[in-house]
Amino acid sequence: MRDPDSRTGRRNEYLAHIIDLLRGWAPVTVRRMFSGHGLYRGEIIFALIIRDVLYFKTDGVNRPAYEAAGMAPFSYTRAGRPTVITSYHAVPSDLLEGDGALADWAEEAFAAALRFRQAKTPQAKTPARKRPAPRPRKRG
Repeated sequence: MRDPDSRTGRRNEYLAHIIDLLRGWAPVTVRRMFSGHGLYRGEIIFALIIRDVLYFKTDGVNRPAYEAAGMAPFSYTRAGRPTVITSYHAVPSDLLEGDGALADWAEEAFAAALRFRQAKTPQAKTPARKRPAPRPRKRG
């Protein structure tokens, strides 16, 4: 992996550790964004690293596991106003110990990202069914 902070001469050890943990799961690329990094599998973003905290993509399917673990959603303050992004949650720190459990959560985050992408992609319109012609009324 090319060090995303090489142009500044600074190396983010936390980022390198996360990439190393995910190496056996899938090829992951890193793109710098606002105050952190986005982690991608192919063209799909599935994680953020902001201020040395790993956040995985969540939705209604995988979010309950994060909530059960007491993990907070990603939040930031802009112009003095707090903003909470419930589509990314902090990853439990015990998953960063290198026993392979992070890959399972990464897979679920990637699946959530795919579901999100599919939901926002316009669906092809199905042809309208033809209705039978109305029957003539009996006059009588």
